[in-house]
Parts: sequence; C-alpha cells; structure tokens
Amino acid sequence: MNKLIIEGGSKLKGTIDISGFKNAAVAIIPATVLAGDKCIIENLPEISDVTVLSEILTGIGATVIQRGPKTLEIDTSNIKECSYTEYEIAKDIRASYYLLGAGLGRFKKATGIYPGGCSIGSRPIDQHIKGFEAMGAKVSIEHGLVSVEAEKLMGAEIYLDVVSVGATINIMMAATMAEGNTVIENAAKEPHVVDVANFLNCMGADIRGAGTDVIKIKGVDKMRGCNHMVIPDQIEAGTYMIAAAATKGDVLINNVIPKHLEAITAKLKEMGVEVIENGESLRIVANNPLRSVSVKTLVYPGFPTDLQQPMTSLLTTASGNSMVTETIYDGRFKYVDELKRMGANIKVEGRAAVVYGVEKLTGAKVSASDLRAGAALVVAGLIADGITEIENVHFIDRGYDNLHEKLISLGAKIRRIEE
Repeated sequence: MNKLIIEGGSKLKGTIDISGFKNAAVAIIPATVLAGDKCIIENLPEISDVTVLSEILTGIGATVIQRGPKTLEIDTSNIKECSYTEYEIAKDIRASYYLLGAGLGRFKKATGIYPGGCSIGSRPIDQHIKGFEAMGAKVSIEHGLVSVEAEKLMGAEIYLDVVSVGATINIMMAATMAEGNTVIENAAKEPHVVDVANFLNCMGADIRGAGTDVIKIKGVDKMRGCNHMVIPDQIEAGTYMIAAAATKGDVLINNVIPKHLEAITAKLKEMGVEVIENGESLRIVANNPLRSVSVKTLVYPGFPTDLQQPMTSLLTTASGNSMVTETIYDGRFKYVDELKRMGANIKVEGRAAVVYGVEKLTGAKVSASDLRAGAALVVAGLIADGITEIENVHFIDRGYDNLHEKLISLGAKIRRIEE
C-alpha cells in the first residue's frame, strides 16, 4: 500500500505543465481497435488507467509500444475479436467498457467485464445498452460479463434519457462503422467527447456535431491508423487551480485550454482569487481572504462533478457558509467524513452539503475512497496544520500524472511512501 505524507502550510508557487486529459485518453486508447491499423497517440498522461488499458489491448492481440514518455504506438491489425475477460485486470477501470463500442463497430460483437471504477454512486450502463440495441445489437449480461453482438449494425436515431459522456462516446464508436446514419440526441458536450470525435474522424469516421447536443454519424466501411495528440486535462488543471487558491499561492499553469475551465475560473474569482489568462496559460494568485460560494455540479459547460470534491476542500476554510450541490452522482460525498477528521465542519443532506468555514484544518490519517476524493484530501493536507497521511493512493494514480512530484516542484512538503 502506498501513502502520501503531507506537511501543510506551504504556499504553492511556481510553474507547472498540465498533462493530457485522462478522460479523453481512456476512450481514445480503446478506439484504436476500430482502425485495424497502427495509431500514434501523443500527450498521454502517465497514469495507471492508461497502463491497464494498454495491458488489456495487448491481451486481445494488439501491439503496444512506448515511443516516448507520453506517446504510445498501438497496432490493432492483429486483433481477431474484442473479448476481454480478465477480471483482475479490468475490475477497477470503468473505461474498459469503451471496448464494447469499438468491438461492436469493427467486429459486430464484443465481450467484456462489467465496468468497475470509482465508487461514487449509481453508474448504470443502460444508456449504452439502449444505443447498441437501437442499432440492432443484442446485449446480454451474465456471470459478470457484458456481451454485445449484431448480425448487421444499422444506423439509428437515439435519444439519451440522461446526458451521459460514456454512452455518447460508446454509441459514437459503434456507429462509425454501422450501415447508414446515426443521430445521437441529448448527447454529452464535454471537451473529451469532442477530442474522441476528432480522433475517430482522423481515422476515417464521418462525425459531425460533437460539442453540441446532437451528434450525427455517417457509417463508413473502413477505418485507418492516424496520429493524434490528446487535449490538456481540464480536471487536473482545475485541481491545481484549487490547490493554488487554497494555499494562498501564486502558480502559473501551462498547457491549458482556458475555455474548458470557465466554470472553475468563475467560482475562484467569486471567492476573491485572481485568475489571469494568457493564451494557453492561467496564473492563479490568491492574496485575499477566501469568500464562501455556492457550487452546483452540472454537465459541461457547468461546474464539473470531478472538481466537486477538491472544491469542497477549498471551501472548508473560506469565510462564511457554502452550499455544494451534486447533481451528477448520488454517492460523491463519501470523503466528507475524512475531511471531518481534519476539523472540517460539513453537513450532508442527500445530494447537498453545507460547508461551514473554519479557521483551520489539522493533519490526520485519512483514506481516499475514490480518485477525486484523493485529490480533495491532498488539497486539505496542503492547508492543514501538521502532518496528513493519505492512504489508498492507488486511486490518485488512476487519474493524476505524477501529482506529488508536480506539487514538490511548487514548494509543497509532500513525500510518497512505497510499501
């Protein structure tokens, strides 16, 4: 078990570069199956989810070669079927379900482990299934495996009952090689949906409307390999923005797309933090006392659910009372008890939490319950008096590229213990 040991109280100062977007990378890697060819993927984050997906692809016949610290060459020409059933490899990674859409598109069938990932509440795949079935596939779930198969995959008009990033991307993948036209209505508009669509188009797909709530896909007969660079990670950038504000720091964050960060930027400014935009960089300067705000998570372009937990850590020491409302997942306040160990005063009622600002947090032994909860505890540890010891760091490794090393470069007193 690995741990992070943080001595709080240091103001973060300096410059960091943001890595490639985790949420885009974990969809783009499975999407290479559709090419049946060689793809070069650049600007990949160095995270465990990327490693696991590479292992899964290798296990089903792909050749995956590291061409640089953040570049993979993936050749899927030798894959004969898309069937991954190694439970121990796939159980902890939700994005493995993208192989269902990719396999259905290329082979008209696929089988995989029922998706796992972080425990943050109900995360059904019913919208994925609805889309696959609308295109003519039969879906079965037995013995922990999901199987999809179609004699003929046909384009269809699909209305998503709820806005789902995963379902939007998975249906989009399958539809690239379906016969005829597919229309996805009430589609997710997140930046990584657009990035995946751009990658698919680079491979020869015909997708229009990504980034809007209506995506139109014209099926093609064949895909090809291509080169693609993953967009910057808006959640990683937002986490460092929050950490800089929490520690009263002054941090220049490079390799960002400011448009993707408008929701978090607006909230930080409302709290009294200075956010200076300059091209592909943001500078966070926090010289003023933090004010309380209300935060409500929404689908893009609203406030991201993946930043709700780190944001709540920031609000624990803001002046006054803040309201945090979670509209996306019903189990995303599990980490609150850990913040309470550190002296936070938070009351949770269903999907809402009232954060009563306190003068300070104090270091304690805490445990991450999921990826973004781990980031929240790191933020709390940076501002707490004394030593904070965070367990279950493997959750953080799933989505943050060398988190503790980047924080050290900004002056944080943090070390990692490998046991």
